[in-house]
Amino acid sequence: MTIALISFAILLLLIIVLRMPLAFAMALVGVLGFAWLSGLNFDNLMTFRWNGSLAMASSRVIATAQEYSLSVIPLFILMGNLVTRSGLSHELYRASHAFLGHFRGGLSMATVVACGGFSAICGSSLATAATMSKVAMPSMRKYGYDDSLASASIAAGGTLGILIPPSVILVIYGLLTESSIRELFAAGFIPGMLGILLYLAAVRYIVWRNPEKGPSGERTTWGDRIDALKQVRGILGLFALVMGGIYLGVFTPTEAAGIGAGGAFIIALLRRSLNFRVLFELLNDTGRTTAMLFSVVIGALIFSSFITRAGLPEDLLALVTSLGVSPMLVILVILLIYVLLGMVFESLSMLLLTVPVFFPLVQSLGFDPIWFGIVVVVVTEISLITPPVGMNVFVLSAVMPDVRTGTIFRGITPFWCADILRLGLITGVSWISLALPHMLYG
Repeated sequence: MTIALISFAILLLLIIVLRMPLAFAMALVGVLGFAWLSGLNFDNLMTFRWNGSLAMASSRVIATAQEYSLSVIPLFILMGNLVTRSGLSHELYRASHAFLGHFRGGLSMATVVACGGFSAICGSSLATAATMSKVAMPSMRKYGYDDSLASASIAAGGTLGILIPPSVILVIYGLLTESSIRELFAAGFIPGMLGILLYLAAVRYIVWRNPEKGPSGERTTWGDRIDALKQVRGILGLFALVMGGIYLGVFTPTEAAGIGAGGAFIIALLRRSLNFRVLFELLNDTGRTTAMLFSVVIGALIFSSFITRAGLPEDLLALVTSLGVSPMLVILVILLIYVLLGMVFESLSMLLLTVPVFFPLVQSLGFDPIWFGIVVVVVTEISLITPPVGMNVFVLSAVMPDVRTGTIFRGITPFWCADILRLGLITGVSWISLALPHMLYG
């Protein structure tokens, strides 16, 4: 275990102090650590036995590049980029506004619902927060909403993007742990809806205590509400097609991603939001994002191979067994570690660093890997709005420079508490995550 702990310290030094990219840091530590474990040449202590280490690294690169299931990542990213460029965020917000805007705090609630709908197709929390800030913030300011409530509802609503399927984070977790992506998508649906409901409750609590923070808007007629729903029927139909096909077993997640990207392309064409320049930009952005994700996945797999070779999972299990503590207490300690790490790491980095270590231990303790995946993603969501590094908050600060970071963090507190409540419910009541997968797949 000593060499594994030293490697973690070196990895943190490389990432935090030397600012080395996560993918390169994990790959470097993994390769050097594997070489160290393969034995030293005592004729020259600076000479490692590289053959096994380099063979392991090269096999990881080749296997990842040839992994068919990984094609789901660029396809879902392309689908999200097409939806974002189509301007459907405005229609989603308008539909939510039509049904909720007349309530006190209704515009913030409409923002949360619109974020949930947009993130269901986009799949990116940061993109959801950045896009919805441009759509929802002007309307909330028009009606006199407090900046802390308005910005916090956007930042919190944006976190839904990594849980409500299709989610790239869930895909990466599934690949790291060899879990069923289809079951992970099914498991994420109810917790995602629960997150929306708890965020709505957080808004209601805020305006109950301070009514002036979220004044009521104008009531919309039912005719206007129906018209607003018609504007989003394309995106709702695409979501129903993609997720319904996955849930019912009509097609695999990879096939669903292809259908979703094709459907989003047709919607963008019908809305006349594409030309050759825009299409090139979309494909270029999709390629760059995919390359970044593939590089960090490869780095994580190399680091995971080293951690497994070092015996850290087995040592952790032996340590937990010797302590005689209950398995649920172990889970609570792991969640506490995640919350603390969320204060200094962004979500993807935290997931890739910790899952190779914690997953074998959790699985050995008898917990369901699908349930643990949802718990991990929920606690990762919390990190997106946890000071001092909450990435969604800093995205909003960049998009809205006139709103201070401290203002957003102050408004975030009720939403953060709602997330902690949801985490407790999902952790303590596993059927919230597992009911839908069990019902669909047995």
